[in-house]
Amino acid sequence: MPQQSPLDLPEGDPFGPHNLPYGVFTTAAEPQRRRIGVRIGGHVLDAGAAAAALGSAHADLLAAPSLNPLLAAGRPVWTEVRAALTAWVTEPAHRAAVEPLLVPLDEAVMHLPYEVADYVDFYASEHHATNVGRIFRPDGEPLTPNWKHLPIGYHGRSGTLVVSGTDVVRPSGQRKAPADPAPVFGPSIKLDIEAEVGFVVGTPSTMGTPVPLGAFEDHVFGLFLLNDWSARDLQAWEYVPLGPFLGKSFATSVSAWVTPLEALDAARTAPPARDFPLLPYLDDADARPGGFDLRISVAINGEEVAAPPFATMYWTAAQQVAHMTVNGASLRTGDVFGSGTVSGPETGQRGSLLELTWNGRDALELAAGKRTFLEDGDEVTMTAWAPGPDGTRLALGEVTGRITPAV
Repeated sequence: MPQQSPLDLPEGDPFGPHNLPYGVFTTAAEPQRRRIGVRIGGHVLDAGAAAAALGSAHADLLAAPSLNPLLAAGRPVWTEVRAALTAWVTEPAHRAAVEPLLVPLDEAVMHLPYEVADYVDFYASEHHATNVGRIFRPDGEPLTPNWKHLPIGYHGRSGTLVVSGTDVVRPSGQRKAPADPAPVFGPSIKLDIEAEVGFVVGTPSTMGTPVPLGAFEDHVFGLFLLNDWSARDLQAWEYVPLGPFLGKSFATSVSAWVTPLEALDAARTAPPARDFPLLPYLDDADARPGGFDLRISVAINGEEVAAPPFATMYWTAAQQVAHMTVNGASLRTGDVFGSGTVSGPETGQRGSLLELTWNGRDALELAAGKRTFLEDGDEVTMTAWAPGPDGTRLALGEVTGRITPAV
């Protein structure tokens, strides 16, 4: 009986031909040779080798050791490459060339798939922002006056974005509780997660020229899961008046797989209704629906603690791009921006421990013991799926990280 082809996937496989996320991998046999890979089922297709074997006009882009050249090539090329990849993994005529170039997923070592240029993180969930406001300003309005008029964000540290699977060292720094007479220095005791969705920029923009809402898909290549690790005690002491710094910059974990926007057409959804009028450059009433119906799961040591729904996000990625460039700031290939913590209206949909435990007041009862914030050895894993074409499901690559003791 002939052996089944790795391309003959079970019905409903969430990493089928309707998905095809991009990553960068090496193998034990060639640990120094980074290659662009495309995930299909439980395998990784060596995209550069396939392009060369099948005579693709884009073989040079796919032979690069990172996604950046492909990202910079722009939307028409992205569409052509995706169409070719789909044909290579679905058409019987290509099987003889493609099958030898498939690497089992457990034999691929995944790397950060792009060279990060700038990193910006937003604060786009009304439910998250409201919860945080109620925690820290219980006697005041939970949302700041500007929150529903513009997407609030901060510039992060691009050099500490790490690929899924990288250990995260517990950060140290200054902390001071309100009743303490003076700050102390030491390891963070309120180490947290933030379940987010990240976006990576492909085509750059010109400095001085804003990117309008309608040009979002001309510049943004795809999305992925992102964990914005947060030391809440360091953050609380340092953030006034200029915002997050050492409480955020020690590590941000991203998935090894980037899902192209074209794979998510069926997941497009309108954002929640706005109860404030938006200025014209942010007004998306007549635009293509800018939200994405992504169902996220957050697990600590294998136990689900939250299921944040991305469809509830108040500000869309297109609005975030429009806002971050409206002053003339330019986009660069490899720019990454995070959505901000994804939280829904229900308790079990909160995307951070800060909210889930109400700043440590209400411990989570887990199999590994009670948790208010993360302990050394805890492993956090985020997964997600989205509606695909014709009733299918499409999975996003997971992002995981394990906490190791402070140095």
